Amino acid sequence: MHIFTQLFLLALSLGLLIQIWLLWRHKQHVAAHQHQVPSAFADAVSLDEHQKAANYTLTRIKAARFELILSTLLLLAWTLGGGLNWLHQAWDDGSLGTLPAGVAFILSAFLIMGLLDIPVSAWRTFTLEARFGFNRTTPQRFVMDLLIQTGLMLLIGAPLVWVLLWIMSSTGSLWWLAAWAVWIVFTLVMTWAYPTFIAPLFNKFEPLEDTELQGRIQQLLSRCGFASNGIFVMDGSQRSSHGNAYFTGLGKSKRIVFFDTLLKSLTADEMEAVLAHELGHFKRKHVLKRMLTMSATSLLGLALLGWLSQQPWFYNALGMQQTSDAAALLLFLMVIPVFTQFLQPLSSWLMRKQEFEADDYAIEQASPTAMIQALVKLYRENANTLTPDPLYSAYHDSHPPAPIRVSHIAASINSTST
Repeated sequence: MHIFTQLFLLALSLGLLIQIWLLWRHKQHVAAHQHQVPSAFADAVSLDEHQKAANYTLTRIKAARFELILSTLLLLAWTLGGGLNWLHQAWDDGSLGTLPAGVAFILSAFLIMGLLDIPVSAWRTFTLEARFGFNRTTPQRFVMDLLIQTGLMLLIGAPLVWVLLWIMSSTGSLWWLAAWAVWIVFTLVMTWAYPTFIAPLFNKFEPLEDTELQGRIQQLLSRCGFASNGIFVMDGSQRSSHGNAYFTGLGKSKRIVFFDTLLKSLTADEMEAVLAHELGHFKRKHVLKRMLTMSATSLLGLALLGWLSQQPWFYNALGMQQTSDAAALLLFLMVIPVFTQFLQPLSSWLMRKQEFEADDYAIEQASPTAMIQALVKLYRENANTLTPDPLYSAYHDSHPPAPIRVSHIAASINSTST
């Protein structure tokens, strides 16, 4: 067995064991605290709501454990099991040519992966989410979403893969620099195009009609020096009762989006506080920092791919009998997460740090009390557990646990009052 095969299996096994262990810890911790609401939330969250969140979390843990094992087995089947090798040979019969066959190989692999994911996704939507009253998606809409996603993958993914494979075969040993430039341009274009051309394929976006709330938001945007292309309400309730708000777009295409479910549950003061938090990400340059981090990591990744694609052992150690640019690209995309998963705690820590910074900015621009009230409502209505396992949360969560986050905001109120 090749040394890289051994390293791949070691990283895959170690990652699986760590994830299962963390899920076990999370399950034990949530179950042990499900019979009493944390004191900080006793006045805002009922015991029934707290137990619903606990049961929802415990059910999701079981699902996550199953999906984790299934995804591991599928990855082994694709690589060492010979799945990718068989698919590669099926397309590599000479009738299409190297470049078209490479594009077909990669796209067909993603299509098969998508098909294999449908049963799990359907169960998650129509059983798990429905059991706790969150799902509002109909089977017809579920199928239509899948068809639209597949169409977008073919329409957008095929030209991108074609360009990348052409660059790999035609621009010399430093092809990865040209590929990186194409990837950055593609990412920027998609960020710009998403709110205007792609998101409306899945949801309806209507301008915010609440003139009082719109006026408050405009005043907040003016205070923060932020310009957007509009404030929109998305019909999120067509698919789920979960609520959210986000910014999207780039440059003049930036827009603010509220789920309609969020508007129904929060007061004007609370909406302003939530929006101030999102603005904090822009004012503290978190979006720019994340884009720069993405650019740097993608450059390093493509440089590594440039070297690995020239090593025959890279293919052989992962179940491929033939070498090709398409095989190198797809193998890399599938295998690199096995090794980078151990950086997840660092990524989570950085993102939680940014969440605290955004909360601090929101406190300066809006009511801290309203911010706490909004957070409590969001945790309660989305059935997010108030008692996650600390180690599991530190490893996975991009947002601080509710008690820590609320305590951080409350501390600012106390410091201001004193």
